[in-house]
Amino acid sequence: MLRPAQNCSIGFGMMLRLIIFPALLVLWISPAFCQDQSCPYNINFSAGSLSSWSAQTGLVNGPTLQYPVPNTGVSSISEYSISTTGIRVLTSSSTDKFGNFPTIPTINGYAYGYAIKLGSESTSWDLGTNERSPGGFIRSVTYTVNVPAGLPSDPYTMTYAYALVLENGTHNSNQQPEFTATVKGPAGIITCASPSYYLPTFNDANGGNGQTPTGATLDSAAAIADGFSLSPTLFLSHSGQNNNNGTLLQDVWTKPWTEVTFDLSAYRGQQVTLTFEANNCTPGAHFAYAYIALRNDCGGLKISGVEKACSNSNTVYSIPALANSTYTWTVPAGWTIISGNNTNIITVKPGTAGGLITAQEVNSCADLKDTISVSTLPPTVAGSVTGGNTVCEDANSTTLTLNGATGNILGWQSSTDGLTWSGINNTTPQYTAQNINTTTEYRAIVQNGGACSVDTSGAAIVTVNPKTDGGALSPSDFSICINQTQNNIITLNGSVGQVQNWQYSYDGTNWNSFSPINTSTNYNITSVNQTTYYRALLKSGVCPADTSATAKIEFINVAFPAATIIPDSASICFGTSTVINATVTAGTNYSWAETTTLTNTGDGQVNGLPYTIHATATPQQDTDYVLSVTNAGCPNTFLDTFHVFVTQPIIVSAGNDTSIVASQPLQMNISVNDSLANQYTWIPGTGLDNIHIVNPVANLANMAGSTITYTIRATTADGCFGEDDIKVMVFTTAPDIFVPSAFTPNGDGRNDVLRAIGVGLSRLYYFRIYNRWGQLVYNATDMEKGWDGTVNGRLQTTDTYVYTAQGIDFTGKLITKKGTITLIR
Repeated sequence: MLRPAQNCSIGFGMMLRLIIFPALLVLWISPAFCQDQSCPYNINFSAGSLSSWSAQTGLVNGPTLQYPVPNTGVSSISEYSISTTGIRVLTSSSTDKFGNFPTIPTINGYAYGYAIKLGSESTSWDLGTNERSPGGFIRSVTYTVNVPAGLPSDPYTMTYAYALVLENGTHNSNQQPEFTATVKGPAGIITCASPSYYLPTFNDANGGNGQTPTGATLDSAAAIADGFSLSPTLFLSHSGQNNNNGTLLQDVWTKPWTEVTFDLSAYRGQQVTLTFEANNCTPGAHFAYAYIALRNDCGGLKISGVEKACSNSNTVYSIPALANSTYTWTVPAGWTIISGNNTNIITVKPGTAGGLITAQEVNSCADLKDTISVSTLPPTVAGSVTGGNTVCEDANSTTLTLNGATGNILGWQSSTDGLTWSGINNTTPQYTAQNINTTTEYRAIVQNGGACSVDTSGAAIVTVNPKTDGGALSPSDFSICINQTQNNIITLNGSVGQVQNWQYSYDGTNWNSFSPINTSTNYNITSVNQTTYYRALLKSGVCPADTSATAKIEFINVAFPAATIIPDSASICFGTSTVINATVTAGTNYSWAETTTLTNTGDGQVNGLPYTIHATATPQQDTDYVLSVTNAGCPNTFLDTFHVFVTQPIIVSAGNDTSIVASQPLQMNISVNDSLANQYTWIPGTGLDNIHIVNPVANLANMAGSTITYTIRATTADGCFGEDDIKVMVFTTAPDIFVPSAFTPNGDGRNDVLRAIGVGLSRLYYFRIYNRWGQLVYNATDMEKGWDGTVNGRLQTTDTYVYTAQGIDFTGKLITKKGTITLIR
């Protein structure tokens, strides 16, 4: 950067120098005196205290307390009359709960090491007076600057940053919570360097002259344009009439860190005071606080930003704002100002070459300018990692190399899932992955200088094969007889890797490979004539091969038993039987595993070959009958199974017996528990329109005064069937409801239940019985149900009861009957 000199070692007067170059004579006249550009002591609170600052706390409309210099070692001061801290020096940064900004800023590369918090959330409510007349709290800090003597043309600047948290008081603007920065010279306030900040309103608050109090409307558009935003954090507000308990509101506005500068060169050799003040609203029930940080650099305007920019990557340069200033920027050729050309912060896209950046800001009392020299770097190119490999787990090593990158390697990363990455502390172009047990991706993190973006390279994958494990064969030791067709399979278990082939040996030492190759995990032994050993050969990827544990097959020179069951299954109806026809062609003995429902099984001795068995099975459910055959001398057993499928009982329901009148068609409707029983026959077919369907209609007009019983049979395709009967009484009367005049519910099975008998009815609406006191003792809508002479489980005594019944006949006519019945015990 091109900066004014700040340290001098020459005396007063003028210095004349002659500098001779070929064909050129340069005369350089420079001041021989040193201009003091150093900042005042502790102007930036670097002492960790308010040393050299004076302070004040108090009330807007009330008394104040003064804390004059030197304030050495004082790092905090309470609010007026309460213990809450009102002024505090901050030496470590945290996050403000409303604004979510750091309490000590770093702005475009410049790190402020210290700050103060001026104010708090306290309001007049915290004074405990329940009154607003004292007004809100005020807090301020002041520094008296002895501006060094020198030329007014040499800038002497002060630069501060501020961040604000203001509650919207909904007052007219002149009564809102406020933050001010005031610079006062010998002639009074220097207005061009003394801004104030508050939340603007439309000044439409009222409440005087008997009007109902209303708050002012916030000019939110103006607030947002001034850099404020509404905080999402709620706070407990005690504003409003008699609001002693407070109300949770969202009406705190914040403004993030903003830099401001001003020039004191016009006051060289004089005293100037700098005051920062945070005030609650004038009535007092709304709070304000601010953070202030100052630079320890008074040598004039300074541009903040990188001196090595990344070409074609957006980069920000800034200068502290000057109140009511105009701004002019110039950038090197080939660079583009994307935004902010007329502000104190610009965003540029650097070109391929460097040069000078200049900034000038001018207002009514300052004209500041700075220039920095910048160079450019090519953009970051992350490149790609090569050297991906396939290795065997545990003892392995793979060297990976980053190629085609532009920039510095910040580190490497690894991932086993491609989503979650772990850092590796390696800043070289090579990394050696060793002894990894899981397939892993590796990539490098690259950045070409601090101004260029960070990028990650293409990844290389190191694939890890699990170590080969030959596993074991099951069974590991067994016998096999001549022509054995069962229990002759050995299976590989617990292995890792792919089967390459199987091997056999007659002595367990010398091994021969299968030909053709067998890559299955099991082997079916079809014929052996001597004791033989078997094992499988496996390999997992690039890992060394391994063999399974050995299985020993001992050869027995005796025929394996044999038998056949033809057919091997049968289907029967419940309650019937089937014959199992078995023939033993090799063996000396046999037995059955299931005998409780099996007869005619024989004595278990094979008296000659072939030997036939004709057993009879009568199971009540699906059953497997297992035949076991042994042959003397062979330790292994032959097994065969005969499966019987049993159709469970077919339950048919034709419905309850019923009564009809002669002219009433009767709709039959059966139910069957087995959907396979779908062949139907009604016997007799008298009066039925179809005897082979579920729901025929019976017309019995010519059977008046008689009774007929129908039998319905439902049959499956296999011939299994079920039956049920329904008795139909045909009355000669018109449709009616009949109720017996008495019943004897004595539990003897005769006349124990009183029912309403509906003749010719299509539906019973109700059948109700009342005792002599008019209390309902029974109610039903089903003609099949009846009263058993109890109420809530208690037996009723002999007495006379009243009934009423109502239904509708098959023609749609309503029938109602009333009468008395006698209960006899």
